[in-house]
Amino acid sequence: MSLSWLDDNSLEFPPLEDALHDPNGLLAVGGDLSIERLLQAYRSGIFPWYSEDQPILWWSPDPRMVLRPDALRISKSLRKQIRRSNWRLTLDTAFPQVISCCAGERGDDAGTWISEEMQDAYIELHRGGHAHSVEVRDQQSESLLGGLYGVAIGKVFFGESMFSNADNASKVALVYLMEQLNRWNYSLVDCQVASEHLLSLGAGEISRKEFVAEITELTQQQSPIGQWSFDDAMEADLKASL
Repeated sequence: MSLSWLDDNSLEFPPLEDALHDPNGLLAVGGDLSIERLLQAYRSGIFPWYSEDQPILWWSPDPRMVLRPDALRISKSLRKQIRRSNWRLTLDTAFPQVISCCAGERGDDAGTWISEEMQDAYIELHRGGHAHSVEVRDQQSESLLGGLYGVAIGKVFFGESMFSNADNASKVALVYLMEQLNRWNYSLVDCQVASEHLLSLGAGEISRKEFVAEITELTQQQSPIGQWSFDDAMEADLKASL
């Protein structure tokens, strides 16, 4: 089966059933990284992933790795670290720096997809209120110790990447995000493809058909667009519950 080249003048993607089995989920080539196309892709269960020397590649793997905020698995050691930590957690205060750090940490072949073109596109999504970041900071120096970013549509958070410059910093960022998403009644976080790291945190695989059925409903639900911030009592409640 040959891949479909996207029409620059249309936001339409080919049917997900046309995606290749090998490599798993490769669906289409071309198009652009405009806000409109990216949002249409995520609503359809599709995301871009490609290297700098490739055209834009669009993917929809089957099965799909997902994490539900109320099913997050926190180890005893991570619970202890969060209770005792004096790190400062923020939302949407340093999106460009977070995505740049993610690109820098993932400088191997698996990480070359966070190119300057991709960074620019997601920064535009962030400015439009659709992409969000979590920052883990040293309370004294304010330096970034870790973080993550992704795209929110309706009641779905589509996770993209994370980084750590200190032990477990990205895991702490994820725990805080899951707690906040749970408070906002988000019920699904897209993790794209399976990894041992995600499985250890409680993520699991579902079929593409099930995934698309869920996000079709959830992305239509109302959710505020704009800069995010943690609820005032969230951190204290989280630490008290651990």
